Amino acid sequence: MPDSGGSRAQRAHIPTTGTGADDLPVPHGDAGALSVDPAAPQVTAPAGLPETAGLSGPAARTARRTGLLVTMVLGGLTALPPLSMDMYLPALPAVTDSLSAPAATIQLTLTACLAGMALGQLVVGPMSDRWGRRKPLLLGMVVYVLATAICALAPSAELLIGFRLLQGLAGAAGIVIARAVVRDLYDGVEMARFFSTLMLISGVAPVIAPVIGGQVLRITDWRGIFVVLTVVGIVLTLVVWKWLHETLPSADRHTGGVADALRTMRGLLADRVFTGYMVAGGLAFAVLFAYIAASPFVVQEIYGASPQTFSLLFGLNSIGLITVGQINGKLLVGRISLDKVLGFGLAVIVLAAVALLLMTTGVFGEVGLVPVAAGLFVLMSAMGLAMPNTNAQALMRTKHAAGSASALLGTSSFLIGAVASPLVGIAGEDTAVPMALVQVVCAVAAVACFLLLCRPWQRAGREAGGL
Repeated sequence: MPDSGGSRAQRAHIPTTGTGADDLPVPHGDAGALSVDPAAPQVTAPAGLPETAGLSGPAARTARRTGLLVTMVLGGLTALPPLSMDMYLPALPAVTDSLSAPAATIQLTLTACLAGMALGQLVVGPMSDRWGRRKPLLLGMVVYVLATAICALAPSAELLIGFRLLQGLAGAAGIVIARAVVRDLYDGVEMARFFSTLMLISGVAPVIAPVIGGQVLRITDWRGIFVVLTVVGIVLTLVVWKWLHETLPSADRHTGGVADALRTMRGLLADRVFTGYMVAGGLAFAVLFAYIAASPFVVQEIYGASPQTFSLLFGLNSIGLITVGQINGKLLVGRISLDKVLGFGLAVIVLAAVALLLMTTGVFGEVGLVPVAAGLFVLMSAMGLAMPNTNAQALMRTKHAAGSASALLGTSSFLIGAVASPLVGIAGEDTAVPMALVQVVCAVAAVACFLLLCRPWQRAGREAGGL
């Protein structure tokens, strides 16, 4: 696939404000095709992307407003699931007392939501390829609002677990369809740039969510957190209904049922290169999951840091990831091959994970918190090069099945991460070796998948030869 490309909105009139017909004429142009039909109204891509550079006056201002709005809507959709998970974390002890349930049972409310997010993507993705992006998204948002409102009223742990599962299933619509919409609108480097922009928004959500949840608990009980999430869901539903238009025209939709959806997914998985990017991205995500699962114990229990210090380090690592993601989107993409940037990011992750393993096993003797924190910072920051580019490269191969492809990408990441994260505690809370070992294994496996399945040097040679 070529590494250059542009906004599909340049090649067709794609309104992004107001309400209207679902079936807009949005052709799938080839990557890199930037020509515009002079007879068609011209609407450009989000602000800050190169497509707005040729505009001036009212047209440029409209493009900037439209692009910012679309970016914020898609960013809000991708941030909603992490908000749903992490705002709830400070309330777990209170829920245990309120519902008179064992802590292990209340932990299932987190597992149910995570499982729902993973499985929901497999359902919503093919739905969006058949019926378009807008209708499944609105349906998912409405169900999300209802499920969240019932969670706020749940009288028992069993009912809370059930509706947290439904909340996750419905909330998955935002993740999978946001990626599919980006694929509908963008090609090549512009898609990678937009994914980096989404990372800026969605990357902030896990950082601020526990803080917001803690502040909500200062003025109300744990049910108030679900009330806040219900209000956020209502606002996002209204914004989607009013301002996010259909991006998949009828001519490009799949008309089959479940069997057709399964055939589509089987065909995607049969694509060696797509599967390589999917698994490499999922394994990189597992490195991130291992960090999230183990870092509270590693930083506080093993190295004796206070909760405030842990929060500071967690925030710094998130800032590193977001900053590198923006460097990827603003400076590297379009100048350097996506595969080269991705390969460099995966290599840095491997080196950081190996360094952490050597430190935690005592090869360098007794090390304090600072070297370990530095290793985690480098590892997390390199995620800003790996995650947006694996998504972009995989989706560039799925022009006519973006919903199903997005579902496979999201589900594989959640499932691989869910399998890897419990392993970090296999040796107890007194050693960081399992965390580092899981990270090394997943990072090395990600590099292996990238090299053996994606074989970037072969495609680079074909592109250089004009094939």
